[in-house]
Amino acid sequence: MLEYVAMVREEAGDRIARRKARDREARRERIVGAARRIAEHEGWASVTVRRLSDEIAYSQPVLYSHFESREGILAAVALEGFRELGPALEKARSSGSRGKAIERVAGAYLKFAESSPALYEVMFTLGLTVPFGDAATPVELRSAFSKLVQLFEGRKAKPEIVAELFWASLHGIAELTRTRRFPPAWQKERLRVLVALFTRLQ
Repeated sequence: MLEYVAMVREEAGDRIARRKARDREARRERIVGAARRIAEHEGWASVTVRRLSDEIAYSQPVLYSHFESREGILAAVALEGFRELGPALEKARSSGSRGKAIERVAGAYLKFAESSPALYEVMFTLGLTVPFGDAATPVELRSAFSKLVQLFEGRKAKPEIVAELFWASLHGIAELTRTRRFPPAWQKERLRVLVALFTRLQ
């Protein structure tokens, strides 16, 4: 009988622990979602811990129990962006003929940057301490970058270097278009020339 009671208590404890974990994850997702919404409408300068606290009716101590700082919240949003970008690039890379993969991936990248400007900004242009290109780089970033590397495998040039240059070109186009330094009317021709350059590169 005592063993049965102990088992019931253990199962109840497990259920409570799982529920608490789900609740904690739901709160975390709500914080990240609110940060994205505010940034999309008002910019990242408006995303503060106090504003988030008011927006989702969580006390500031609750927010700090999930994230140590405002930057932690922004970094979580950035990682969420990479979790979205990676599959978008993979879908573009793997659909259709191999010869068109560079063009499709370039188009998918620029579409992502254009359709989610606030998300793209926190991923690539804000001064976060999320590490790129070292042992501490999060798996989400590595996965997204690997989709670019795969485009250039089997060539004489080191594929990681070519992927970096391709990424730098795409990022430059995305940013200069966003800030209206590049005329949007030339975007198709711009993309055509870029693709031709990297397709020929050996």
